[in-house]
Amino acid sequence: MITPVARRHAVSGDPPPGWLLTALVGDGCAVLPDLDTHNPRTVATARDFASETLSAWGVGELLYDAQLVVSELVTNAIRHAGGTIQLRLMRNESHLVCAVTDGSAALPTISDGDFLSESGRGLHLVDALASSWGWILINGKGKLVWAVFTL
Repeated sequence: MITPVARRHAVSGDPPPGWLLTALVGDGCAVLPDLDTHNPRTVATARDFASETLSAWGVGELLYDAQLVVSELVTNAIRHAGGTIQLRLMRNESHLVCAVTDGSAALPTISDGDFLSESGRGLHLVDALASSWGWILINGKGKLVWAVFTL
């Protein structure tokens, strides 16, 4: 069972789009499975995968923003969750989704760090670039953090 969770800093305050939950169990996703959390090139590999996939899908106008969001989501999963990480990219007629699964049930939080901090701005970038974002707890199996872009 998948449990949607509304995030505290939601852009729209809405739960995840209904089609997102349906897409998670379908075959319409481009998947980069089992990302190596100990390889220093993992984030670059995820960015390259996003670039190739978006180019093949003809949505190059979102390439830079999507690469940045993928980088932040994968980095957060490596830094805060560990374990098995997977990147999923999904597209329908009007939306693109970048989603990262990890084995931790710890919820992502936007930090209120000061301007001198070396980290803590990633989810602020995701919030600024994506139409909406949030997370879905997967009972007993961690979470999926998603970001939606409008095409």
